[in-house]
Amino acid sequence: MTKAAISTEVTTLHNGVQMPRLGLGVYLSKEGDEVEHAVRYAIEAGYRSIDTASAYNNETGVGRAIAESGIAREELFITTKVWNRDQGYETTLQAFEASRKRLGLDVIDLYLVHWPVAGKFTETYRALEKLYKDGYIRAIGVSNFLLPHFDELLPGCEIKPMVNQVEFHPLLTQPELQSFCREQGIQLEAWSPLMQGNLDVPLLQELAGKYGKSPAQVVIRWDLQKGVITIPKSVRKERIIENGDVFDFELTEAEVAAIDGLNEGRRYGSNPMNFNF
Repeated sequence: MTKAAISTEVTTLHNGVQMPRLGLGVYLSKEGDEVEHAVRYAIEAGYRSIDTASAYNNETGVGRAIAESGIAREELFITTKVWNRDQGYETTLQAFEASRKRLGLDVIDLYLVHWPVAGKFTETYRALEKLYKDGYIRAIGVSNFLLPHFDELLPGCEIKPMVNQVEFHPLLTQPELQSFCREQGIQLEAWSPLMQGNLDVPLLQELAGKYGKSPAQVVIRWDLQKGVITIPKSVRKERIIENGDVFDFELTEAEVAAIDGLNEGRRYGSNPMNFNF
């Protein structure tokens, strides 16, 4: 088991804050026992990063699980996000305070604008900048932002986003966005890295057989080797442990390139250029 590797493998964001390269996502994890158990399993397995959101309706459970974990607060990295209906300057400040109380934390490690709501996300981000400058957030960023959104955001912001969390997997590699974020020093983070379980891809099956790993582990390893932070979601103890067991093998450059070649621009989630929620 690679518990030590999970907890020590970090990347440094452009403001100097260290963020774990692998975390647990809790989207669709039910509030109460389900999410609390998932977070507990993850922390026991060595995970130190938990990714939630106001819209997931499970921040209270996440907060309870981390409070009961016995792990020092400074060793954990907690991400949450402001939801669409709360966007705007004052409403974002209020939404942040509500999230902070539900999580039971004085400081949030990373706070993200969940979706680029037209006409609102620049004011929303301005609220994040204030919270960051006031010391309530260690790092700020965005989620589901594509190049046109950055064209609108960056000219007016004081503090460049540290993270952009987007749908990213072998069938949706978004190479232009990857290059842009790398050039700007914005850390790319993958949600839905395992394609909602649609892993019956011959190349992934072949590589899994070669390395004695699962296709999911191959994809997570690919993410890490591409410098993309990844937050696979599961509520099953054995799967959470398995997803973290990816630090004892390495794909070749040719294999990474072959997985890159699977890209077909396929989304399993909403398109940030055309979403309605």
